[in-house]
Amino acid sequence: MKIIERPELLVVGYAIRTSNPEEMDPALARLPGLWRRAGAPGAFAHVPGRVDENLYAVLTDYESNHHGSYTQVVGVAVRSAAAIPEGMVAVRAPRVSSMLVEARGPMPQAIREAWQRIWKHTESGGVPPRAFTTDVEIHHPEGADLYIATLPMRS
Repeated sequence: MKIIERPELLVVGYAIRTSNPEEMDPALARLPGLWRRAGAPGAFAHVPGRVDENLYAVLTDYESNHHGSYTQVVGVAVRSAAAIPEGMVAVRAPRVSSMLVEARGPMPQAIREAWQRIWKHTESGGVPPRAFTTDVEIHHPEGADLYIATLPMRS
């Protein structure tokens, strides 16, 4: 895991509120439906000002830690949120020091394995510790890059 400064992003997309315990139960899981909606052909065709063709997931509004509820927005990065299509939201992911975790290989297994590495880091008290503020996944043709917000390191 590399520590980098992730630049600020503005993402427009679809949002849900969930938790990892809920996502482990197929009867309660909301993320598969969110990703199906976001991955549908033309899902973001009416979003103006896209910066690239990648899909972004912003995890924010953490209730506590990786066991609590959070909001996930799946969408596209934009230059401005001046015109948000109906049913979508805009979320700003501020510039922050982040752990970069790469997910490569068949999806969604590769993304699950990346999150398992992150949870193991969290559970073991890994340094730097997670901030539980705003995390970002950038999904691109090679896989996904996960930017996990970290707390500042004390010297």
